[in-house]
Order: sequence, then C-alpha cells, then structure tokens
Amino acid sequence: METEIKFRVDDVEQLEASLRAAGFREQTVRTHELNTLYDLAGLQLSKRSQLLRLRKYGERWVLTHKSGRTQPGDRHKSREETETAVEDGAALDKILRALGFQPVFTYEKFRSEWTDDCGDLVIDETPVGNFAELEGAPRWIDEIAARIGVSEDQYITGSYAELFVAWKRRTGSDAQNMTFAEVGGEPEP
Repeated sequence: METEIKFRVDDVEQLEASLRAAGFREQTVRTHELNTLYDLAGLQLSKRSQLLRLRKYGERWVLTHKSGRTQPGDRHKSREETETAVEDGAALDKILRALGFQPVFTYEKFRSEWTDDCGDLVIDETPVGNFAELEGAPRWIDEIAARIGVSEDQYITGSYAELFVAWKRRTGSDAQNMTFAEVGGEPEP
C-alpha cells in the first residue's frame, strides 16, 4: 500500500537544505524520468480507478499498476501499488499495444530521491512547476511535513494528470501531455 502526499515547492535549494537539517540524505541525484500511462478502449482502467504506467527513470524501466481511489476529505493518498523492473521498455510498449492498451498520457520530470530511513521524499521538477512527494506512514508524513514547514492545507492528493488538467485550465494551454516539449522550456540543469 502506497501512502503519500504532494506539495508545491517554490525553492528547491531551500527544501534540500531543510531536508538535510531534518536528517535526510540524497539517495538518487536529479535524474530524468519519462512516464507513459496506458489504458484500454473507453478508458476501462481509469473507470475502475486503476493505473498502468511504464516509467523510464535514467536507464531503468519500471512497470507499475495502481488500484484504488483516495476518498474526498482524505488527508493522504493511499493506493495499492505493484511494481516490477522491466528489461526492455520499448519491447514492453509493443506488447502492451498488441494486447489492446494504448498510451493515454505522457508526463516527464527531473526527480531526486531523499530518505531518512523511515520514509522517502522525492523532489520533482515538472513542466508545470516543482513538487515534492512524501511517502511513508501517515503519522511520519505529517511529522516530516511539519518539520520542513509544510502545513496540511498545502497537501495535494491529486495525480500529476490531475495537476496537469488544472494547469491547462488556468493557462489555456492546448498541450496534450505534460512534457517539456509540449508545455515549453526545460528546467535548469
């Protein structure tokens, strides 16, 4: 079971300093990540609150299935999650398409991973802004959030697809995917 929250990050360097002060260490340096969500005709998976994602993180490929929906009013997002490493992402893409799955949304970001050995925090630099995710036990999430200056009213339980749709509404963008090429610009190296 994955339990997490997101929050907006205005200053990545300041957040990194706060993490170090809170006893976190960086596990993975800033790495490019490309995610593709797949679904069947009629968005059958989405209608059942399921997600099928193929992720390329640096040189690693991972296939993820998530199931379940966060209920309105829930402070944390909790979903059942199953992941497995994939040797050849391009081959798996061909297999998924042959089985009737089609890409429905692509999003990318640069991610760094941090831990304090009790839970994890990732910093995501996306085409629509910077976010962080805290993943761990609910009590740990709340304690760490408070320690680094994030209040409960700043918690986000929405997905990146949902954040992208909200961004499109605000900006009037006609981008179909949350990629730097479609949205514009690249984050600083």
